[in-house]
Amino acid sequence: MPKQNQTVFVGLSGGVDSAVSSCLLKEQGYNVVGVFMKNWSGDDYGLQAECPWEEDQKDAEAVCKQIGIEFRSLNFEKEYRDKVVEYFFNEYSKGRTPNPDVMCNKEIKFKLFLEKAKCLGADLIATGHYAIRMNDEFGNPHMLKGMDANKDQTYFLYNLTKEQLSKTLFPIGDLQKPEVRKLAERFNLPNAKKPDSQGICFIGEINVLKFLMKRIPEKEGDIIDIDTQKKVGTHKGVYFSTIGQRGGLGVGGQEVPYYVVQKDLEKNIIYVGHGHNHSAMLKTEIEMENLHLINIDLETDLLNDASLRASIRYRHKPETGKLIHKENKYFFVFDKPQRAASSGQSLVIYRDTECLGGGIIK
Repeated sequence: MPKQNQTVFVGLSGGVDSAVSSCLLKEQGYNVVGVFMKNWSGDDYGLQAECPWEEDQKDAEAVCKQIGIEFRSLNFEKEYRDKVVEYFFNEYSKGRTPNPDVMCNKEIKFKLFLEKAKCLGADLIATGHYAIRMNDEFGNPHMLKGMDANKDQTYFLYNLTKEQLSKTLFPIGDLQKPEVRKLAERFNLPNAKKPDSQGICFIGEINVLKFLMKRIPEKEGDIIDIDTQKKVGTHKGVYFSTIGQRGGLGVGGQEVPYYVVQKDLEKNIIYVGHGHNHSAMLKTEIEMENLHLINIDLETDLLNDASLRASIRYRHKPETGKLIHKENKYFFVFDKPQRAASSGQSLVIYRDTECLGGGIIK
């Protein structure tokens, strides 16, 4: 179908990446509609001052006016609270370290937004993510890493299905961030110099500990040196720490710093060890829950494939290993031990530059 006959709903965050994406799509001839997703308002958990949704919506609307496209606003607040915020609290209450951006993309941006856009007449959706969609000779979509290695966001997008990916465009995926900034100035966008947001996708830049303590009560427990088994301090709750954490433990003054190496939720104990690479937080075999592959037909081909790599956190360099299936469980077995694999985070699998899928670290 010619681009002139296709309508694309672009998810506008108020930031520069999605704004430039809209301009590029319009230049390419698509009928572009800018859509702001309102996901959070009110002063729940004392966050109103840290959630500038009104400013972001005004910026998104100003972008649409500048480039001459229709502007819409969709309210997904209830769904965000049900699907993302509750997940966030539930995971932390289990002593895990969740990734709300992954859940936000899975449940809201590429599920709810896509479904709503199609109902409103869209043929496709687009976002300002740094990722590349490429179709093979059979028309099957594949997701590749963004060209800007420092901004690549495929880690957060591994839960997309082949069907969702086929309906999605990533207009800036083959650009470097400085190029995007230059384009924003060329298009004379009102938010061209707006700083990038570094916060949680549904709230913004927040104090996570303060946020959690609004719902999860403090529960004092012991901090124990895993090597000596001696108590070295107390904590406010095992939920509020993560594997590999150094700061905020209140056990400073050590010649070699302490790091969180293990957590015992039942006994409410945090175990610490000396050194950034303490052996207690190094793992080669990592079990995964909810394994998702963008192309589910590939599972048999991927098992024991020696060309795979995986990341255990955002901006973690993918390391070589194999995907293993045994006793009805999936594991990724790395060639070299990985530091601080935290339960609740995502392990994302790659082959060369292609993101194949991933799962939740158990």
